[in-house]
Amino acid sequence: MLQTRSWIHAWLLLLPGLVFLIAFTHLPALTTLWSSFFTTPRGRRPAKWAGLENYETLIADPVFWKVLWNNAIYAAGTIPLSVVIALIMALWVNRQMVGRGFVRMAYFTPTVLPMIAVANIWMFFYTPGFGLIDQIGGAFGFAQTNILGSANSALWGVMVVTIWKETGFFMIFYLAALQTIPTTLVEAARVEGAGSWTIFRRITLPLLMPTTLFVSINAVVNSFRMVDHIFILTGGGPDNASSLLLFYIYEVAFRFWDTAYAATLTVVLLVFLIVLAIGQFFLFDRKVHYR
Repeated sequence: MLQTRSWIHAWLLLLPGLVFLIAFTHLPALTTLWSSFFTTPRGRRPAKWAGLENYETLIADPVFWKVLWNNAIYAAGTIPLSVVIALIMALWVNRQMVGRGFVRMAYFTPTVLPMIAVANIWMFFYTPGFGLIDQIGGAFGFAQTNILGSANSALWGVMVVTIWKETGFFMIFYLAALQTIPTTLVEAARVEGAGSWTIFRRITLPLLMPTTLFVSINAVVNSFRMVDHIFILTGGGPDNASSLLLFYIYEVAFRFWDTAYAATLTVVLLVFLIVLAIGQFFLFDRKVHYR
C-alpha cells in the first residue's frame, strides 16, 4: 500500500511537467507530421490529402539542398571550434590568476546578450567602409571588405558570430566539470613526474569527456535552431548563400505562406536532430565513462 501511494505521489509530481511536455513538444510534433501529408489551405479552400507529394517536392527543391549544405558547413565549422575554444577558455580561467572573476565575466557576457543584440553589434563590425573591421584593416593598408554581401564569405561571417556567442555558454559547463576533478589525481601525477600536457591528456581530458558529450549534443541542436542573427545580418542572402534550414522553414511558412511544405521541412529537420542526437549518445556514451 505504501509503495502504491509513493507511486501515485511521484506521478502527481511529474504530471505538470508531463502536461507541458506533451502540449508544447510532442503534440505539435505529431501535428506537424500529420500536416506534412496535406496541402496548404488557401482562403475558403480547405487542406486536402496530398500523400507524399510534399516530400517529392522537397527532394526536387534545389533551395532545400542548398540550405541543407549550408547547414552542414555551418555545423561542421561552429561545433568543433566552439567546443575547443570553450575548453581552452575554461582551462585558462580555472587557474589562479589576477582578475580571474573579471575574465570569467568577460567570457560569459556574450552568452547573456540576446542574439538580436549580438547580431547588431557584429553588423557594426562588418559594415563595409565604416565597420570596425574595415577601420582596423584600413589603418594597415588593407582594402575594404563586404563580408556579408559576398556569397563566398557571408556564411563564414555568420559562423563567427555564432562561435563568439556560444563559447562562453559551453565554457561554464567545462569550468564546472574542471572544479569537480579531484586534486589528488593531479598531485599524484606530478609526484610521478608527469608534465602539464601529460596530466591534461591522461587525466583532465578523459574526465571531461561526459561534459564534452553533453556540450557537443547541445552544439549540434544549436547549429540547427539558431537563426536569429541571420535575420539581422544577411536575411539568408546573397542568393541563399547564408540561409540555413530553419530560416528557410520560416520563409516558406510565413513569407510564402506554404504551411504544408514548411511542415514537411520541419519533419526533415526533426529527423536530422533525432538521428544526430541518438547517434552521438549511443556511439560515444560508452567511450566517455570509466567502467
